[in-house]
Amino acid sequence: MIEHAPWLLLWGTFVGLDLVVIGQVMLSRPLVAGAVAGAILGDPLAGSAVGAVLELFALDVLPVGGARYPDYGLGAVAAAAVAANAPGVLGTGIAVCAGLVIAYLGEIGTRAVRRGATQDVRRHAEALDAGEYRAVRAIQMRGLVRDAGRAFLVTGVGLALATAIVVYHVPPMTLRGAILVTVLVIGAAMGAAGDGVLRMVGQRRGLSWFGIGVLVGLAWVVVTWEPP
Repeated sequence: MIEHAPWLLLWGTFVGLDLVVIGQVMLSRPLVAGAVAGAILGDPLAGSAVGAVLELFALDVLPVGGARYPDYGLGAVAAAAVAANAPGVLGTGIAVCAGLVIAYLGEIGTRAVRRGATQDVRRHAEALDAGEYRAVRAIQMRGLVRDAGRAFLVTGVGLALATAIVVYHVPPMTLRGAILVTVLVIGAAMGAAGDGVLRMVGQRRGLSWFGIGVLVGLAWVVVTWEPP
């Protein structure tokens, strides 16, 4: 993992910036972030697996306005670092747990970045009211640097946590415990995704279309499925 740390830190910084500041081209989605991190570590399948579970948690999030939400993309990078070095059932559950910890740490960092941006705007209110282009550009650049620092720092903490889990077996866990954690984590992810979907479809008409979509999807699986 150590030899891949610079690339993971770089990738995590891009993922964190994509969440709000630059791009917003879905690099910050947990599935994408985890798959790429896994590829950097030589195991894209493990990264995709934990990214998919974290994606289910992310489906419960409505990132609008000043809403507070975990940075699941940075969590997926940390989770992939664990899963790629402890693949299979022994790694999935604890990897996702590590990812959730880092995701919520990313949320704390996001709030700090927002407070910094608010204070910056207040300090330069007169220049902004006067329409000074340099003031606007300087505030934007400082905000970018703050968020890049947040993403870099949170990714670094995530990699340190992943190293502790993989190298030092923290926390120590038996096979039975690992299986139980994996089952609980996946169950919680499915519950969060279901709650998010039901909240988004909302009214009766939305639920009807959602049900039609589920039935069509199941029909497609049945029609295209070929026995091994």
